[in-house]
Amino acid sequence: METPEGAWSCSDCRAGKKPHYKQIVWVKLGNYRWWPAEICNPRLVPSNIQSLRHDVGDFPVFFFGSHDYYWINQGRVFPYVENDKNFVTGQININKTFKKALEEAARRFQELKAQRESKEALEQERNSRKPPPYKLIKSNKPVGKVQVHVADLSEIQRCNCRPTDEHPCSLHSQCLNRMLQYECHPQVCVHTRESCENQCFSKRLYAETEVIQTDGRGWGLSTNQALRKGDFVTEYVGEVIDSEECQQRIKRAHENHVADFYMLTLTKDRVIDAGPKGNPARFMNHSCSPNCETQKWTVNGDVRIGLFTLCDIEAQTELTFNYNLHCVGNRRSSCHCGSENCSGFLGVQPTSAVVMEKEEKARNAKLKPKKRRLRPESKHCHEYFCFCCGEGGELVMCDRKECPKAYHLHCLNLNKPPYGRWECPWHDCSVCGAPASSLCDFCPRSFCREHEEGALTSSSLEGRPCCSSHNPASPLGSNSSLTLPRRSALSPVSVKEEPEEGEPASE
Repeated sequence: METPEGAWSCSDCRAGKKPHYKQIVWVKLGNYRWWPAEICNPRLVPSNIQSLRHDVGDFPVFFFGSHDYYWINQGRVFPYVENDKNFVTGQININKTFKKALEEAARRFQELKAQRESKEALEQERNSRKPPPYKLIKSNKPVGKVQVHVADLSEIQRCNCRPTDEHPCSLHSQCLNRMLQYECHPQVCVHTRESCENQCFSKRLYAETEVIQTDGRGWGLSTNQALRKGDFVTEYVGEVIDSEECQQRIKRAHENHVADFYMLTLTKDRVIDAGPKGNPARFMNHSCSPNCETQKWTVNGDVRIGLFTLCDIEAQTELTFNYNLHCVGNRRSSCHCGSENCSGFLGVQPTSAVVMEKEEKARNAKLKPKKRRLRPESKHCHEYFCFCCGEGGELVMCDRKECPKAYHLHCLNLNKPPYGRWECPWHDCSVCGAPASSLCDFCPRSFCREHEEGALTSSSLEGRPCCSSHNPASPLGSNSSLTLPRRSALSPVSVKEEPEEGEPASE
């Protein structure tokens, strides 16, 4: 870089990074050369060093080799890294004191590194024994402008059950409220509060559950008692937020690289977020073959979400439900539920369900007279593997119509997903970046009309075009350079930046 004019700050200072105690740094003092030292706690240095004149923001350092102390500020230090000793040792004019300082600094750096790794391992082991912290609450807590609706007693529907019923308002009764997923109100129901069996939410009649450590899927929730089909397991409890607050929390989570979300849609403009506050239901994992499901019930005039069993469940069995996830932006998360019909990704319909749906459509097509479709609906489906490296995982999908390609972020040399509508580099010329007219079928290289001459040849695979990175006789063979040329052939990816708050949007 060129010499900056005026005041200048390094990337660490701009990011707000500060030096800390017991950190090895290089120090520039007067006309002396850069010297390795350790930042000390002011209360732990000798008293005569503490009494030396220093300014606010200064801190004492201990110089290796000479074993002297001095007060210094942040502008005269930068971090010591592991290979610094080998780099400096190769220089000339190194006296014995400086050589000794290098050896002491390298030895002390390894000691501090071992202490830090030991502390992190101990912390990780301690965290593995218990789930991540959250605040336990018993009922939904509205946040901001969100309000919890409370119905008037005159508006609450009375069920048609009789007081003489043996199990009034139970699962196998003909209770009208239960059929409509309305919970009976104790002041309106014909039965007493103790006998009515349709007040599970109000009474918090939850099943006995336990938070467990699963195999490869983090924490989960299991039942300590046998459950029958249709039983009420627990209520999904958390903070009730509006759509605007939901989007802000998702944005902050992506900026902080948080991958775990605990949000469920309550109504069209309200969401339950059990991340910071909630109950054990937040630990239930996703499954493509779940044993529970979510149901929205109306309780005292407001909508609440409960989890109910889909089948008989034995004790000590993990409880799961289908997240029915709708992917935000261009993201696609992998599924690790291990079910036989696992789709491989959250938000993608399980395999068996897709097959059954196709068979049902085929049967219906035979029964109904065929009608001519004037405008056939095109379904935008993407591939499950990266077009660059051929591996699966979390992918970024092209938004161009009829383009099925998907990519890893690191294959595109990106650190974060593109904002808004995004088209992959396959549609731009790899030479000049103009709109492409000829595409390679085996990697993201493409060419415009000006550069397409001689760039592509017909391969042995049905004559599909391939570029010079592939052997036309065997474009998918081991002789073809698949991974590295593909990544290096990508033209620079343009990313649409998200507008700042308050900034006018432009076309």
